[in-house]
Amino acid sequence: MNARRARLKDHRAEAALFRRRAVAGFALIVACLAVLAGRFAVLQVARHAEFATRADANRIRLQPLPPARGLIYDRNGVLLAENRAAYRLEVVPERVRDLQALLHELGGVVALSEEDLRRFDEARRAKRKFQSVPLRFRLSEDELARFAVNSWRFPGVEVVPYQTRSYPLGAEFGHVVGYVGRIDEGDLRAMEKRTDTDVASRYAGTTHIGKTGVERQYEDLLHGEPGFEQVETNADGRALRVLERSPPTPGRNLYLTIDAHLQEAAEAAFAGRPGAAVAIDPRNGEVLALVSVPNYDPNLFVNGIAQSDYSALLEAPDTPLLDRALRGRYPPGSTMKPFVGLAGLELGFRTPQDTVISTGEFFIPGQSRGYRDDIRWGHGRVDLELAIEWSVNTYFYQLALDMGIDRLAGYLGQFGFGAPTGIDLPGEGSGVLPSREWKRASMNQPWYLGETVIAGIGQGYWVVTPLQLAHAVATLGNRGVRERPHLLLATQDGLGAERVAVAPPPSPGTVIRKAADWAAVEAGMHGAIYGDHGTARGLGDGFPYTIAGKTGTVEKFSRTTDAWDTRVSDAELAARHRALFICFTPAEAPRIAVAVVLESAAWGGKDAAPLARKILDAWLRSQPDAPATASTGAGP
Repeated sequence: MNARRARLKDHRAEAALFRRRAVAGFALIVACLAVLAGRFAVLQVARHAEFATRADANRIRLQPLPPARGLIYDRNGVLLAENRAAYRLEVVPERVRDLQALLHELGGVVALSEEDLRRFDEARRAKRKFQSVPLRFRLSEDELARFAVNSWRFPGVEVVPYQTRSYPLGAEFGHVVGYVGRIDEGDLRAMEKRTDTDVASRYAGTTHIGKTGVERQYEDLLHGEPGFEQVETNADGRALRVLERSPPTPGRNLYLTIDAHLQEAAEAAFAGRPGAAVAIDPRNGEVLALVSVPNYDPNLFVNGIAQSDYSALLEAPDTPLLDRALRGRYPPGSTMKPFVGLAGLELGFRTPQDTVISTGEFFIPGQSRGYRDDIRWGHGRVDLELAIEWSVNTYFYQLALDMGIDRLAGYLGQFGFGAPTGIDLPGEGSGVLPSREWKRASMNQPWYLGETVIAGIGQGYWVVTPLQLAHAVATLGNRGVRERPHLLLATQDGLGAERVAVAPPPSPGTVIRKAADWAAVEAGMHGAIYGDHGTARGLGDGFPYTIAGKTGTVEKFSRTTDAWDTRVSDAELAARHRALFICFTPAEAPRIAVAVVLESAAWGGKDAAPLARKILDAWLRSQPDAPATASTGAGP
């Protein structure tokens, strides 16, 4: 009986338990619904803008539009650098499952060289996975057609139209204009260091940047500002339509001071012989020609030069990649004599009438070593004018010894020797202006009197670049007024817009105090062209303006004997000599100054001077006011 009672259910208790459990379950459901509602409110209300933006980002792609690079012209409007329409393949690594397999398969449709793959791999490592990376540039029409048929096989790969840089005149302006190349890790590091602009956004979508020459110097002017477009895409990421477009701003066109026809004539005059020539307008520092021979074709570098082509340029014995005009290092030789003579006058160590006796050999008092003149028995008694006209070493040996190397270097430094001219091109050399201080700093050695003597004729430790030499003779022709050499003449905001002239750099003033000193030196340079014994006699024949000039011949290495040998052929001399020539014209009011350096030639007057004459003849053809009658050479 009691057992039965114990087994009877307590319905009231069970009902109470069920109610408690139901309430707890309902409360849990309500809590979950509250959490879900709260989360829904956060997503749909509080963070609506954020997730709407994300949704649009999945549907809309912001695509940068690179700007058209500015064009480059010579002073007369001859096109030196242009843009041409082309197509390239680009890959977005994030949208490719197996990149190596895709590249292998893609190579069967569009030819991919090892160079293409190497450069792609380098560019890919420098970018983020979602950024598009160029794979192959300048697709042909046949390659475009083949890829269009097979494009469905290659997700993440697309054909992109772009503008490629082209240099119509090729090697003639390889060093001056320079070239653009693909942006590499070095360029990216340099961009990161800049604080003057948001480089990352400015170069969005851009694959190339100026590497050398004017292209590099004026990159900021030439590049322009990128634009953007909003593109609606499908689930596969393919573009459906353009929703909004902000066009890019093209780079500015540049006009250079260079005359393309003069540049062409100057390069042709060398006939392939290694050397350099520079022509400058002394009145304003405008560089009219800047020639380095041999040269190279900058078009090879635009989309990546093949390793074989680059190796050929590097291994060429005549070093075509060296810009001789800007970085060539040459002893100036006798082209320094007008400057040394002017230093003697300006510093009060000589008057134009003072003379020395040239016997063929010069001795420092108390020393037995002799320093030769260029004529075995000497020139006799000469003053400054004859010393420049005949290129008499003895006159300048004695003058340099009297002045001392420090006074000489101090004065000639005012003509720009021993320092870059400041031309608006990257990588200019500085040369060497020898002095006690320079030798102590560079060699930790004392200076000797014999080194002063040979410095008087532009040898020994002297080193100049052709640009420095041209700048110095332009300063001399301009009566001591220094005008910094420059290349940028004007800019232009798009085709058809007005050219905006660029003001030349300010002049620091004159370095010649007495007009009579300049006249004495100019008379000697006039005699070098028109005098009976001038070292460039006959150069001015038939030229309508009077030319003032000076020759220079420099030994590449010292002779092993002091014996005179008059039977040496020009070919033998060319193997051991460099030939130089400087000049300006019209002598009384110069409008062009020229410096020429030939790396292998017998004599300055015989070999380098005729090249300068060809440059002057080409310049004359561009002068509408040139006189019709020839100069008689009767006087300075």
